[in-house]
Order: sequence, then C-alpha cells, then structure tokens
Amino acid sequence: MLNSLSRFFMRRRNWSIPYAIFLLIFVVVPLLLIVAYAFTDEEGAFTLSNFRKFMMHPEAMNTFIYSIGIAVITTLVCLVLGYPAAYILSQKEFKTSKTMVVLFILPMWVNILIRTLATVALFDFLRLPLGEGALVFGMVYNFLPFMIYPIYNTLQKMDHSLIEAAQDLGANPVKVFTKVVLPLSMPGIVSGITMVFMPTVSTFAIAELLTMNNIKLFGTTVQENIYNGMWNYGAALSLIMLLLIGVTSLFTNEEDNAQNESGGVI
Repeated sequence: MLNSLSRFFMRRRNWSIPYAIFLLIFVVVPLLLIVAYAFTDEEGAFTLSNFRKFMMHPEAMNTFIYSIGIAVITTLVCLVLGYPAAYILSQKEFKTSKTMVVLFILPMWVNILIRTLATVALFDFLRLPLGEGALVFGMVYNFLPFMIYPIYNTLQKMDHSLIEAAQDLGANPVKVFTKVVLPLSMPGIVSGITMVFMPTVSTFAIAELLTMNNIKLFGTTVQENIYNGMWNYGAALSLIMLLLIGVTSLFTNEEDNAQNESGGVI
C-alpha cells in the first residue's frame, strides 16, 4: 500500500490531479451550467428566446454598448498613463524602480470594494459629484497597475543592445522609441490591454458605488437578472459577455503571436 502511494506521488503528472479536479468543479461545470441555462427556458426546453429578448430589448443593448465604451475609455486612459510610468520605472538610471513598482502594486493587496469605497469617500471629501467621471476615475484607479506591471516587465527584459545599435546607426530618440522600444514592448501592451479591458467589461460593484446606482453597466444587468430569479436570461447575458471576452482574448493572443514571430522590430 505504501509502495503504491509512493509510486503514485513520485509521478509528476499525478500532482496535477488536484488542479484538474478544481478546474472541473469550479470552472468547467459552472460554464456548462451557464450554457445549459442560456439555451433553455424555465421548463427546461431548448429555446433561443433568451438571446432574442436581448436583441429586441433596447435597454440591454444600450447597456452592453455603453459598457464596451466605458471599458475602451478606461483601457485607453490606463495605457496613456501606464506606459510612461512603466517606461520610466524600467530605466536603469531610475534606482528606486523596484520600490516604486511595489508602491503601484500595493493597493492591489486591498479588496477592490474597500478601494472603491475609499474613492467614494474621496469624492465626498472634495465635494465632487458622483457620476460618469467618478466611474471612469474609479476604473482607472483600480485597474491602472494591471497596465503598468506587464509593460514594465516587458521593457525591463528588453535587449538594450538593440537600442544601442539603433543609436550607433544614427537614429534619434524618437526613431529609437518608435522603431525599437515600442515594437518590442507590444507584448506587454497587449497583456495590459487584456488585463484591463476584460474585468472592466464585467464589473458592476464599481459602477453601483461610484454612480449611486444611477449608471448601469452590463455586469449590473446580469447581476440584477440572476438576483431576481431570471436565471435563464441572466445566463444568456453572461454567455454573451463571456463570448465578448473570449473574442478579445483570442484577438490579443493572435496579435501577440504575430509580434513575437516578426521579432518585435519594424
């Protein structure tokens, strides 16, 4: 018996069994349930009425489009703010870069709801109105580190001899950045965009707290339908959101692979 257990644990592939069981119970089964509920009605019969209801429901469609718009704006703002920060932190001359990176990541150790409530308190202290501006600010504040860190990692691991070679060939700083640094940092940019865009599309707590529930995002619509017992329609909305995230992830992975195959230099 002991010998059998010893042989079992000596095989490396057997150590993956607990993770496989975890994925099966908490990932695969819930996804299958979402698909099953999305394509059935309350009696359990197959139907496409849940998706037809979404297409014919102006409020749901508008909320879906609005959520994508907010996610795009948040991602762009995070990119504009995050790339310069990551670039500065990656420079060898910046001696306290590791400390600054930790300071950027430190807020992520606090629960997102607590951070959002702190943002509400900040706006209240400054007597600023809660609304769309507060929503974008809260999104950027919560997800900016997810943009900075992957770009920083990519820039830090970049082969600086390529920059020196470009400088030796007479390239000015603008040319060096646009032709060498920016292309080589694209994998980090793609990862950052993915890590910011995906949770922004699906979040609902931030919108509820920073707009006093006056602005709905698509995640809020899903949450409300499930909370009210409309599991089938809520599952259909969840599946639509999952498909959007899946398509985005597939697109960004293809861009990343193409960049790696091309060598990262234009």
